[in-house]
Amino acid sequence: MLNNRRALYAAFMARDERFDGIFFIGVSSTLIYCRPSCPAKRPKKENCIFFQTAAQAQKAGYRPCRLCRPDLDLKEVRASSSAPLAKLAAKLMIEEGKSIESVGDIARRLGCDERRLHRAFTKNYQIPAVKFLTNCRLIEAKNLLTSSCTSIAQAAMAAGFGSLRRFNHIFKKSFNLRPAEMRERKSRKKFSDFLEVAISYRPPYDWASVIKFFSTRAIVGVEWVTTEEYFRTVSIKAEDGKMAEGWLSVKNNPSKNLALVRLSETLWPVLDEVLKRVKRQFDFALDPYAVYETLSVMNQSFPNVCVLGARLPGSFEVFETAVRAVIGQQISLKAAGTLAARIAEKFGRPIETDLPGLTRIFPSPIEILALDAKIEDLFGPLGLISSRSITIGELARLIERKGIDFEYGRRPEEEIKKLIKIPGVGSWTANYLAMRTMGYTDALMETDLGLKKATQPYSAKQLFQLAENWRPWRSYAMINLWNRL
Repeated sequence: MLNNRRALYAAFMARDERFDGIFFIGVSSTLIYCRPSCPAKRPKKENCIFFQTAAQAQKAGYRPCRLCRPDLDLKEVRASSSAPLAKLAAKLMIEEGKSIESVGDIARRLGCDERRLHRAFTKNYQIPAVKFLTNCRLIEAKNLLTSSCTSIAQAAMAAGFGSLRRFNHIFKKSFNLRPAEMRERKSRKKFSDFLEVAISYRPPYDWASVIKFFSTRAIVGVEWVTTEEYFRTVSIKAEDGKMAEGWLSVKNNPSKNLALVRLSETLWPVLDEVLKRVKRQFDFALDPYAVYETLSVMNQSFPNVCVLGARLPGSFEVFETAVRAVIGQQISLKAAGTLAARIAEKFGRPIETDLPGLTRIFPSPIEILALDAKIEDLFGPLGLISSRSITIGELARLIERKGIDFEYGRRPEEEIKKLIKIPGVGSWTANYLAMRTMGYTDALMETDLGLKKATQPYSAKQLFQLAENWRPWRSYAMINLWNRL
């Protein structure tokens, strides 16, 4: 993509954070360079020069933008930044408000002084950081009170308030209601032992294609998919080191552009992590118009194949998706599903739910590594060949030891190179995993049999050339073509 100016400019126009660090943009009219996600007004294409690194931009005579600070690595933000520092702090509060002890805790995580974080936050959001954190917790507590059967004390603690008295005081001051009064107003609603949370998205959303994608790849016992709703079992380590286990479901509400997520009460301790994974799995943060603007050209070669609102199905559990991908090499989706279900049944943990079909938790990497015999000897009787079994064992080792960075949007091209070095992982599997687990937007598996079928009569060489016009959204092009089948 770095040689394709049109694709780079399209990624720049999308303001998608997944491209940060992959390339940088120099503006010739101002001699300033930026990150792709920079909030500033977009320059004309002819004024943009693209660089692979910030060092290249600076060597060419460009100075860093003061809004997005491209000279600072996102993992090592320093106090000299203002907007990026405040933005990262706000993101942490929204996503992890419950687990954050204080603003000082955020400052330590971002590598800056607490006073400077306060100044940066107030300058950019016109509100003290501590007030913003409190508001995030209040909204979380309010949602719990109005959408679940949790007690007031449980709602306060789950949202991150350490004192029930303080929670009551702040709640009354903010909403002019006591928490008990809000619960009383909702008393007519029949509550069940689950929490319901609404996640908004930008319409349109091709829900039918997404739900069909997950349905054809569902692992029996672990997942259950209807024509309208997705269900699965969940096991996530909580802050206290204990495993929180339960179930969740995701259902679309197109009239309000919302997805309704239901979670069993046992998952309340890991609510933030569950919602983060759901958002990535269903690609709720995407701007569909930014993708369609580039990919609509597909319809000239493949009429009606590109659909406004198509999403890139992601992954809820990385190792589970990796195992499913390795098993699925050169066999049908149905056969791969059968083998994955056997692994879940044999090595997964049983779980009791009130939902049909949800009976197992897929084994984790550490559980696979703890097996008391060679993995190929244990997986062989289930129908897996030795090479596939060994590959799964190596993936378990790398995931457990963090040898591969599956963090969403982190330089997927570099991780693809690492994946290909694993025996049994070729280009198709590596790109597929990057697409599903890292949110990689520009994957193209030109050897894929389904893709070849959907793009007949084009040859692989012709398709590769044609796909240059689809950058940086070739992963979404793949999904559109698969959906055509």
